[in-house]
Amino acid sequence: MAEGKVIRTIGVLTSGGDAPGMNAAIRAVVRTGLGKGLKVRGIRRGYQGLLDEEIIDLTARDVSDTIQRGGTILQTARCEEMRTEEGQQKAAAICKKYGIDGLVVIGGDGSFAGAQKLANLGINTIGIPGTIDLDIACTEYTIGFDTAVNTAMEAIDKVRDTSTSHERCSIIEVMGRDAGWLALWCGIANGAERILLPEEHDYDEQAIIEDIKECRKRGKKNYIIINAEGIGGSIELAKRIEEATGMEARATILGHMQRGGSPTCKDRVYASIMGAKAVDLLIEGKSNRVVGYRHGQYVDFDINEALNMQKGIPPYQYEIARELAL
Repeated sequence: MAEGKVIRTIGVLTSGGDAPGMNAAIRAVVRTGLGKGLKVRGIRRGYQGLLDEEIIDLTARDVSDTIQRGGTILQTARCEEMRTEEGQQKAAAICKKYGIDGLVVIGGDGSFAGAQKLANLGINTIGIPGTIDLDIACTEYTIGFDTAVNTAMEAIDKVRDTSTSHERCSIIEVMGRDAGWLALWCGIANGAERILLPEEHDYDEQAIIEDIKECRKRGKKNYIIINAEGIGGSIELAKRIEEATGMEARATILGHMQRGGSPTCKDRVYASIMGAKAVDLLIEGKSNRVVGYRHGQYVDFDINEALNMQKGIPPYQYEIARELAL
C-alpha cells in the first residue's frame, strides 16, 4: 500500500509469547484510533486468529479496566502457516476483506517477520516490540521486560532467604532461550555469585565448584547461581555441585510465572506511548515500521533494518556483574 493512502480501519493483534503491558498497548491503539476517527478491529489469537477470521470490532469500553492486567486480552498463539507464502497471501486477503487498511502487530522478531510479509502484500503494518527477553536490537526497551525482571528478582530474593537458612547453593533458572538479559539483570540486582548466559555456553563448571568450596571456607552461608533457560540443565547442575562440594544444592525453575502479573508503571506507560505512536505512523501513511525506544526518545525503524540488527550482552555490564560477585 503506497504511503499517503488514507487509513480508515486499523487492526491490532498480539503474537508470540505474551508479555505484561501488552494490554496497555492494545488500549492505546484502540483509544488513539477511535479518537482520531478510525474504526478499530481486534484480531484474536495472533496470526492464527487472523487466518481463522477471529476479528471483532473494538470500542473504548472494550479496553476499559485492562491497563493493569497481565497477559493479553486478545490472546496469542504461534502460527506456522504464517511462515508460508500461501498463509501470508491468505492473511493479506482477509485484512482486505475486513477493510483493514493498517495493522498493528505487538510481538517479537517472529511477529515482525510476518508483519514484513503483509507490508509487501499491500497492508500497512507497524510493529510494537513486546517480549520479556529484551532481545530486539533496534530498541532499548521491549514491553514486558521490566515486569518480568522485577517478578524474577522478587522470587530470587525469597529463594535466597531459604537458601541462607539451610546453607545451600541455589541454581535459579530464569527465562531467556537465546538472550541473557533477564539473567544478567537478576544477577546484578540479586547479588548472585554466578550468572550463566546463553551468549556464553562454555562456562567453567569446575571453576564454579572451586569457588563454592572457597566461599564455604570463608563461612559464606549461601551461593546463588542465576542460570538462563538457554543454558538449562539446572537440576543436573545442582546434583553435580552437591556431589563435588558437599554443599546442599537445589534448583528452582521460575518458568512462566515471569510472564504473568500486573505490569509495572514503566511497562504501562511505555507500552501506551508506543501504541499511540503506532497509530500515528499509520495515519501518516507509514508502513513496514517498528516502534522503538532509544536515547530517551520514541522512534521508528524500517522492519527490514530492525530484523537485520544484532543485539548482544554488553561486555562491560557482564564484567561489572562479575566484579560485584567478588
